[in-house]
Amino acid sequence: MRINSLRLQLLAWVVLPLAGLAAINLWTSHGSALATADLVTDRMLLGSARAIAEQVTMTDGVLDATIPPAAIEMFDTGDRDSVYYHVKTAQGRLLTGYPNLPEAMTPPSTETTYRDHRLRLLNFSQAVVGAGEDSPITVTVGVTLAGHNAMVRRLWFGAFTQQLALVAIAGLFVLLGLHRGLGPLIRLRDAVRSPDRSDLDPVEVPGAQSEIRPLIDALNAYMARVRAQMASQRRFIANAAHQLRTPLALLSTQASYALRETGPDARHEALVALQASSGRLARLAEQLLTLSRAEPGSRRPRADRVDLTEAARQVLETHVPVAVGRNIDLGLDEAGPVPVVGDGTMLREMIVNLVDNALRHTPPGGSVTVRPTALGDEAVLTVSDDGPGIPEDERDQVFERFYRIAGSAEDGSGLGLAIVREVVENAGGRITLGDGATGGLVVEVRLPLAGS
Repeated sequence: MRINSLRLQLLAWVVLPLAGLAAINLWTSHGSALATADLVTDRMLLGSARAIAEQVTMTDGVLDATIPPAAIEMFDTGDRDSVYYHVKTAQGRLLTGYPNLPEAMTPPSTETTYRDHRLRLLNFSQAVVGAGEDSPITVTVGVTLAGHNAMVRRLWFGAFTQQLALVAIAGLFVLLGLHRGLGPLIRLRDAVRSPDRSDLDPVEVPGAQSEIRPLIDALNAYMARVRAQMASQRRFIANAAHQLRTPLALLSTQASYALRETGPDARHEALVALQASSGRLARLAEQLLTLSRAEPGSRRPRADRVDLTEAARQVLETHVPVAVGRNIDLGLDEAGPVPVVGDGTMLREMIVNLVDNALRHTPPGGSVTVRPTALGDEAVLTVSDDGPGIPEDERDQVFERFYRIAGSAEDGSGLGLAIVREVVENAGGRITLGDGATGGLVVEVRLPLAGS
């Protein structure tokens, strides 16, 4: 089952490896408990065998083996173990004890089965003074494993409880540490969800760790982009509402006038004016949408490779009918490809607005020339015309939205150069206005030249 809680995941990553280590330690502890029980049992067997051997003496030339009670009672641990023994001479003659009790196969001790019981056996040899060929005597003592196994269980259970307590205490401390360590995340959540916050204000979490700080910075950067997009939308709506109100009112008036006219000539004149107004309104709406797309944060950044020469050729082809209709010489002075990287759609819109402005302000019989060139590490796009130009003291203001030069005879929206500036700045370039050699306006756009 997938755990979705960060606290539980961190707890699992800490406690589970610790539990694994505890399990390994328990396995090794079982081996240690077994070794300890073997050692204690062997020491008891040795003590018992030594006590029995010390009681073997020569009495009137005969070996006498007496079993002291202490040698048997030392195994009385409350686990009801049975003790088996025998004493034999060097010749193999049984002096006392159980005759068929096997001897330890691997000195000093071994385990075997006797009378359906598992025994631990130990052999002990000791010389007897005056015994002759019967010396040394061999004492074999065996005990059942009830006490031995009980000792293993007690030792292992003690280790188990210690390891379990260690894991539980470690888990508790980890939970406390996680509660404190995740505190900044909880505060970040509360700060984001707080009803007292202003919309999309930057979030600040005092005491946030260095690992959480990038998350807070990324969240604040994201909210800044959202704020920019919302501000862009609000500006677009406000601009659209402001600029569309007058043309829409004019269209309504012209439509009403055309409906009232009964004469064909007057009605035709009103319809022509209505058509011209609708064209200007469509152009205004198109420019408003273009300006909205050109604003920072309104579109996902793109990195198209665009040839300014080819883009300019395509734009000029679409403007040829306008230039021919006004008897304007529209030309492209090209010197090869001029590649740049940016939003291809917006870069073409930039050229469209520059050419449209130049054609709009150039008198009949004039000329408009577009010249894309590569200069060093920059792409330079120059658009020159034979129009009246722009006074030097107004060249900064013409980039503002809806600004129109006082006394201008051309009917424009005042958005063309504003769109151009937005596109150029988003592409990392700059734009300047200057005077032509024979008058008119020269617009120069400089963009970073794309690498090969």
